[in-house]
Amino acid sequence: MSAVAEVLPSDLHHSAPRGSDLPACAVCADTMIAAEASAFLMDGVISYLWTCETCGYGFVTKHAVRRMICS
Repeated sequence: MSAVAEVLPSDLHHSAPRGSDLPACAVCADTMIAAEASAFLMDGVISYLWTCETCGYGFVTKHAVRRMICS
């Protein structure tokens, strides 16, 4: 089964995900609980691959991670 993927921007401003922040499938509107895969990219960016279990639609989100400096 092949899936079409597109990259969607993430505008989350808090550190812990909440139920309302979980992505929904653009095809069938089913809520997705966990990403299928993730990858740490350069410059502190994490990419997540999401695939809908209901219809098979796939997409990628990217999140920027800020470095914390402890003193």
